[in-house]
Amino acid sequence: MATPPTPDKLLAILKAEGVKTAEYPGWRTRERDQATGKPFGPIHMILNHHTGGTDSLALVANNGRPDLPAPLAHIHLAKSGLATMCSAGRANHAGLMAVNAYTSFLNEKTSHPTPSKSTGTIDGNDVAIGIETENRGDSKDVYPRAQYDARVRINAAICRHYGWSAESCAGHLETSVEGKPDPKGPVEGYGTRGKFTFSMGQFRMDVAERLKHPASWSPPVTTPPAPKPPTPPAPKPTTEQRLSALEKTVADQGKGIAALETK
Repeated sequence: MATPPTPDKLLAILKAEGVKTAEYPGWRTRERDQATGKPFGPIHMILNHHTGGTDSLALVANNGRPDLPAPLAHIHLAKSGLATMCSAGRANHAGLMAVNAYTSFLNEKTSHPTPSKSTGTIDGNDVAIGIETENRGDSKDVYPRAQYDARVRINAAICRHYGWSAESCAGHLETSVEGKPDPKGPVEGYGTRGKFTFSMGQFRMDVAERLKHPASWSPPVTTPPAPKPPTPPAPKPTTEQRLSALEKTVADQGKGIAALETK
């Protein structure tokens, strides 16, 4: 049974993992528990999303959508890697989860089935901490290095706190019975890797690698070699040097002619 972290505990574990944090006004008491009559927790997993738009902090934390009241996640992750706390209670982010997908993360399986509504559904908002990462989700908008690194750190911090493995980290597309596509998109790079396409499999590998190290650890980064300074152009010969070279050429030619005449 994993009790949701208190606001102070959530901030503490994120900061220990090296995550830059901020607090949206009112986040400690903003939740959907009272409105729905359904308490948040116990929690068993982390659910990762992309926002599908830009400048979405206020929407996620406070404004919501006409069809979905805020908060829409517990944490909003900006392009800069800044994690803003949006809610400490129940949030509208997960929707219905397929039971077969949910149980694979609950039991931390190493492979996760395609979510199937035929296996039944549960309300994912009861059991998952939600992270909304700023990205258009158009497969063109790039996750900067700092943002991807922060996402790895946030997931690892929560897993470390509860003693979970990286197999407790899910993407919305892996649990949704509504065909949600997130998260997806190109990543600028991470550690020694250059640009790559986001996938939950690779992401869980990065979280798992982080969990092998202390919370203060940072992945090694390949530093590109410094560019070589350009070779300066050879100096142009002076008039005196050109004349000297010409005289030498004429003298050599004269020696060659003299040698031929003596044969």
